[in-house]
Amino acid sequence: MRSGAARSRGRPSAEMGMKNRKYSAKAVAFDLGKILVGSFIAAVGFQYFMYPNSIPSGSLTGVGQIINLLIHVPVGVITILLNIPLFAIVWKKLGRRFVVYSLICMLAVSVFIDLLAMAPIQATSDSMLAAVYGGVLYGAGYGLVYTTGATGGGIDIPARLLRMKYAYINFGMISMAIQGCIILAFALVFRKIESCMYAIICSFITNKIVDLMLYGPATSRQCYIISERSDELRRAIVNQLGSGGTLLEGKGAWSGQDKQVILCVIRPRQITALRRLVRTTDQKAFFIISDARCVYGKGFESLEDDD
Repeated sequence: MRSGAARSRGRPSAEMGMKNRKYSAKAVAFDLGKILVGSFIAAVGFQYFMYPNSIPSGSLTGVGQIINLLIHVPVGVITILLNIPLFAIVWKKLGRRFVVYSLICMLAVSVFIDLLAMAPIQATSDSMLAAVYGGVLYGAGYGLVYTTGATGGGIDIPARLLRMKYAYINFGMISMAIQGCIILAFALVFRKIESCMYAIICSFITNKIVDLMLYGPATSRQCYIISERSDELRRAIVNQLGSGGTLLEGKGAWSGQDKQVILCVIRPRQITALRRLVRTTDQKAFFIISDARCVYGKGFESLEDDD
């Protein structure tokens, strides 16, 4: 009886294990699909928009672009060669999943760039259009890759290593500094200052599209209201706007007086009504509005993972 009971108790865990493995396999396959699609989109943005208009990428692909124009070795081949020592350094320092996914992305982008180079197409000869649409495609491609937790290798690796050693350094600032050096090097080597300017525009658009892919549009607003009449405002927000909120305890830095701070998250269409409500209730109130991304909870997005 005991052995039978033990066997019966063991079946659910075995079945659960099989389901988990099956789910993991599906998740990995889905991630790899996103990496390949994203890599192709990024390669199209680079090869058909940026490269033919001499707009450098602020990454190791940009370094490959410089070397390619000097010695005519394919950009993808150079990018792979430049990335090999970086991946060798971080193979055990960063997570295995991150390294493997990033390696696949780097190889895929490099191969796609060289394959697309075999059919040279210049989508536009207008440098501004190339910077805009190249940035959109480059950002959309890498943004899709980043949703899997991977990167394209390159400058992200030394930036992460520096961040690990010097925790007080901002990761974004490190990446921007390295990108700036690569873009500036292109401008100096080929004496194309305008290319540098277009590259900055392209890089800005790329970063914005990546943020949009990762976090979505800012569909909500986060509001802080500091007022002597916080209780009246709280009731008005609940009764007139139909929104909730949270009361935070604060203290005035200059006056030293205790204050209540109202924190609430609302939809953009409610901003005008809230401003009117605050103005009519307390004209001396301090009102702060900022964008809020990824708001989860009742009345907003579900906490359930859509993956």
